[in-house]
Amino acid sequence: MSDRSLRGMRLGSQSMETEAGVEPAPRQRVEYRTADGEKVVVTFAAEAEIPPVWVSKSGKEAVIVNGEKPENPNEKHQRTHWDMLLERRSVDELEEILQQRIEYYREKHAI
Repeated sequence: MSDRSLRGMRLGSQSMETEAGVEPAPRQRVEYRTADGEKVVVTFAAEAEIPPVWVSKSGKEAVIVNGEKPENPNEKHQRTHWDMLLERRSVDELEEILQQRIEYYREKHAI
C-alpha cells in the first residue's frame, strides 16, 4: 500500500507536492508615475529589461520615477490626407485644379 491515499481527493485541483525548498525567482519592483500623479508599481524579474514608459490600468502613460520619457525616433508621424496630397501636387497645382472644377460646376449649373 501507498503512504498517501488519493481516495476522496479532487484530481487536478490540488497538488501533492510541497513547497519546501522552492525559492521564487529574484524580482524587482519598479515605480512609475503618470502626469497627474497616479502611482503604478510593477514587479519584474531581476534580469528583465525595464521599460521607461508603462501604460497604467486607467490607460494613461506612466514614466519611470527619476526618469524621463524617451523620444522615440522610430515613431512615425501620422500622415493626413492633406500630407499625402502635398506629396503628389504643389499648392499652386491644387489651386489651379480647384479653379477648373469651380468653372466646370458653374457652367454645368448655369443652364
